[in-house]
Amino acid sequence: MSRLEQLIKEFCPNGVEYKKISEVYKRLKGTPITAGKMKEIDNPNGEIRIFAGGKTVINAEEKDIPNANITRVPAVLIQSRGVIDAVYYDKPFTFKNEMWAYTAGNEIAVKYLYYVLKSNLSHFRKSASGMGSLPQISLRVTEEFVIPLPLLPVQQEIVRILDNFTELTAELTAELTARRKQYEYYRDLLLTFGDEVPIVKLGEIGTITRGSGLQKKDFTDHGVGCIHYGQIYTYYGAFAFETKSFVSPKLASKLKKVNTGDIIIAVTSETIEDVCKCVAWLGENEIVTGGHTAILKHNQNPKFISYYLQTYSFFKQKRKIAQGTKVIEVAPKKLEQISIPLPSLEEQDRIVTILDHFDALCNDLTNGLPTEISARQKQYEYYRDKLLSFKEVTS
Repeated sequence: MSRLEQLIKEFCPNGVEYKKISEVYKRLKGTPITAGKMKEIDNPNGEIRIFAGGKTVINAEEKDIPNANITRVPAVLIQSRGVIDAVYYDKPFTFKNEMWAYTAGNEIAVKYLYYVLKSNLSHFRKSASGMGSLPQISLRVTEEFVIPLPLLPVQQEIVRILDNFTELTAELTAELTARRKQYEYYRDLLLTFGDEVPIVKLGEIGTITRGSGLQKKDFTDHGVGCIHYGQIYTYYGAFAFETKSFVSPKLASKLKKVNTGDIIIAVTSETIEDVCKCVAWLGENEIVTGGHTAILKHNQNPKFISYYLQTYSFFKQKRKIAQGTKVIEVAPKKLEQISIPLPSLEEQDRIVTILDHFDALCNDLTNGLPTEISARQKQYEYYRDKLLSFKEVTS
């Protein structure tokens, strides 16, 4: 019998109580603060962390937020708009007042709530759908959410087990991050050349056209392969041989065509870091793409170009031509002025062979660290959900 089974047998042999979160935990309020103000006071060395909507997080000095409600105890932050999530934080922090947080007199009880909420994110995200342009949940959704409440020794053992799972996954993720940084270093080194290699404009080696049309609602189970600009950020790597999605032949006839070797560049994003992420199409069949993309047709090694468009050298150039604040756009016409080193096709092939090896080590989802991390995460979620399932005590 495991330690947890012993504790359950000792402290809750007949089941556990279920109570609303509002009956057990203290709710904390956030701080009225604008995006402009956050940008103004952002300081990496600040002692107070500030959470805003989505994944926006900054640090700031306390003197720069005099009217803030600073939380100085361990708490669980409810990200209630855009990205629906729960965050555990145990250092001084505050958050935009559209969100809220929970705490309790015991740190274990707070961490336990965090794991319970993470286990039920699908419920909260479902509650947030259909609430306008951005997913959003109301305070009532968490206040009235009923959770199992075993006695503290049982909560403590559950937290210990799940913390260990989290730590192991974090170690693997850190190793993968280090390996990717190493890959990025060698990639940029391989794609840096001396005066012997000519520098040309993208517009000189091919043509760039803007895509149009194509929404996610247009996807079909079968038909003509398509790549939606959002999938370039979330699904595809530097190149692809197959598409995740399809559209009907009728719609495909109206969309921009992508042939083998073409580069599809996403020209709309929420961040300067992501905009212009691209994928080289290497499949045998002609596919289509839609709006918020640019298609580069050329006669060079497509992988060489795709790899170059990931480098810091390219990042510095795209930053100068990107426009917008909330939504970042790069005009396809301006992409024609991007400079790129152009060694011989033989040298491009040699560099691509080396980078393919590095890319496989870091990003191949069929083996290596990413697969191990994915398996560990699934194992963690399985045990987390199992550990947090209790029979309700009967009176």
